[in-house]
Amino acid sequence: MRICHIITRMIIGGAQENTLYTCQGHLEKGHEVTLLTGPTTGPEGKLLERSCPKGLKVVEIPDLIRELSPLHDWRAYCALQAYLKENPMDVVHTHASKAGILGRIAAKKSGVPFVCHTVHGQAFHPYQSSWKNRLYIASERLAAKYCDRIYAVAQAMVDQCVAAHIAPRDKYQVVYSGMDLESFSNALPDNELRISLGLSESTPVIGTVARLFPLKGYEDLLEAIPYVIKEIPDVKVLIVGNGILRKSLEEQAQRLGIQDHLIFAGLIPPTEVCRYTALMDVLAHLSLREGLPRAVVQALASGVPAVAYPLDGTPEVITNGETGFLCPVHDIPAVASALIRLLKDEDLRRKCGATGQALVLKRFDWRHMSDILEQEYLRNTAT
Repeated sequence: MRICHIITRMIIGGAQENTLYTCQGHLEKGHEVTLLTGPTTGPEGKLLERSCPKGLKVVEIPDLIRELSPLHDWRAYCALQAYLKENPMDVVHTHASKAGILGRIAAKKSGVPFVCHTVHGQAFHPYQSSWKNRLYIASERLAAKYCDRIYAVAQAMVDQCVAAHIAPRDKYQVVYSGMDLESFSNALPDNELRISLGLSESTPVIGTVARLFPLKGYEDLLEAIPYVIKEIPDVKVLIVGNGILRKSLEEQAQRLGIQDHLIFAGLIPPTEVCRYTALMDVLAHLSLREGLPRAVVQALASGVPAVAYPLDGTPEVITNGETGFLCPVHDIPAVASALIRLLKDEDLRRKCGATGQALVLKRFDWRHMSDILEQEYLRNTAT
């Protein structure tokens, strides 16, 4: 098959890794795969510079940008349609909201036999202005009419879309986000890395793996740390990721007097993240907007339980007392209590980690995801 994936940008992020693994799986099966993407800028890093499957054709669409811009959006739509008309495809698979809206319409207008989309996370959500939510919902409803199938990385994404009347439930299918979990399940604590981060073998470590970006919940986590320090004075918070909030988070830590307990590891290549989760005792993932929390899946694959909010796809991987704890949104004392409980109770921590590891290794393998999508493509393009 001739397969084309369209995504707004290829930063180091969950949707991007998911897309690249899908491309890799289909290239290995002998299909021709093209990736159309907008420019990748910003502190989140460039995924394609670190990892690009052999044989993948990458084409940049300069006007395909993340921000709303009528002029750029129209130009991007025209460029996508022109490319697809000049380069006929059997399948066009879009990702992310902007690329998903423009790409689906352009693909169907270009006569592509099978057009599909993956919902990695909603463009509309409670922490955004109402006019933007109305705009995105209306745009998603329109785009849904121009595609044959919509996949979602979690059941929660399907439920939210159906509730917003974007498309009928039978148009959706859950295909859990795929990851390379073998590297996480096999990773052992690296003593040299531990020393370089200023950690000892006995240091209790709360970890995070997320961009330093709005809605990722870092502000709530930092507010919880003083409570944890009162019970566990030598605790450290290992922050894996970078982004625009780095300075403000450092300033917040100074105000709270916890700056000596934070370790900013910075931007880490995806292939190296397993070395950091192997050093954690518990993962804190307080994101307010998440399709499927890849960081939670990766931590559980490392045998590390997680504390999070019960939003979007998170309850599909965290069960209270079994793989970690879910806390009421913005309930700082509850977050602190859950972290303290896991850090103090080694038996509970190990039990939750083991249960979580068994769950995710079965459900979130990237080759399994790729195979499901390939069968979907074949079934829908069969003549």
